[in-house]
Amino acid sequence: MSQQITSLDPVSSLANGVDVFFLLMGAILVFAMHGGFAFLEVGTVRHKNQVNALVKIMVDFAISTLIYFSLGYYISYGGHFFADAATLSGTVGDSAYAPQGLSLVKFFFLATFAAAIPAIISGGIAERAKFWTQIVATASIVGLFYPLVEGMFWNGNYGVQAWLAEQFNHGFHDFAGSAIVHAFGGWLALVAVILLGARHGRYTKSGQMKGILPSSIPWLALGSWLLCIGWFGFNVISAASTADISGLVAMNSLMAMVGGILSALVIGRNDPGFTHNGALAGLVAVCAGSDIMHPIGALLVGGIAGVIFVSMFNFSQSKLKIDDVLGVWPLHGLCGLWGSIAAGIFGLEALGGLGGVSFWAQLIGSLIIISMALIAGLITYGSLKKLVGIRLSEEQEYHGADLTIHKISATPESDIV
Repeated sequence: MSQQITSLDPVSSLANGVDVFFLLMGAILVFAMHGGFAFLEVGTVRHKNQVNALVKIMVDFAISTLIYFSLGYYISYGGHFFADAATLSGTVGDSAYAPQGLSLVKFFFLATFAAAIPAIISGGIAERAKFWTQIVATASIVGLFYPLVEGMFWNGNYGVQAWLAEQFNHGFHDFAGSAIVHAFGGWLALVAVILLGARHGRYTKSGQMKGILPSSIPWLALGSWLLCIGWFGFNVISAASTADISGLVAMNSLMAMVGGILSALVIGRNDPGFTHNGALAGLVAVCAGSDIMHPIGALLVGGIAGVIFVSMFNFSQSKLKIDDVLGVWPLHGLCGLWGSIAAGIFGLEALGGLGGVSFWAQLIGSLIIISMALIAGLITYGSLKKLVGIRLSEEQEYHGADLTIHKISATPESDIV
């Protein structure tokens, strides 16, 4: 390989540097969202499982980054990082990598998305899942199954997007991951939750649901706030360059969040957990079409998402007996599905959108992603359950994941006293 060093002209260097900084800020914002996932779970689970929630999200992020770096990114985009630093940073003249490390911050940004999948699953399986078994599941999901979906729809792999465009004039549109990230994670989590079974004491022998109270509404609220703030990086900076950035994405994200808050507040009868998760429901739903909807359409999409979350959380817990601790299936799985389909409705020019989208392509693409999530869940968690088990023993669950797995509680000094 030639080692000729590339020297950009000042204008190109400035433009490229701005894009590097732009994507880096987005990656940092989405990375901060993982703190939101952690504290949302900390506030929702019981005190005896708070440490586990914090450690699990952090370790999941580390494993996700490592496996995505070494395998997942290659499956999605065909790129790799097993080259010298001059090549990776784009300083070599014939390098396949963008100058000034732009390709590297793109990886950082995309890796934070990939790591969101196990963070989503974590909330559903909380309080009774084995720690190291879940780490293995994370590696499997982020290293193989998520990249297959990501590459299929964001990189045009395997011809699915081309087929949809041929059939319906437009391919599947998911600007920031309503389906590719959220629905995929939520439906995969559904499989894990069902295979794990309900927490001990959640339901009586006759099937009546018993209340298990959250440990801290303030921690739950903090988690929601962190996620909401980071989400503007998740959505807006999905443009990937300053040349393509749009204030419409920011406006639509804001309006969908507001719609989710207000509808969840009303239908949830002032419940603080529903209200704070309603904001997230709206943001999940608007990801797909945030770049093409009218703000009023985004408000409606977010408002409907808030209703979906509250109603389906109650229905799945009380009627279906699905002990999904944080409600990740209704929040990410169903609201993500709704948002993906809604992009094919409210993104149409007839409803004030920018167009360039097809309802049928959105529906079929969404169903493909859900099907792949269910298959990935059955393979990953089904195999682990059969081979090594995925659940803590009843005694371990009784004492809590903190003491059982990490040998320390959230407030060790107070516990000694």
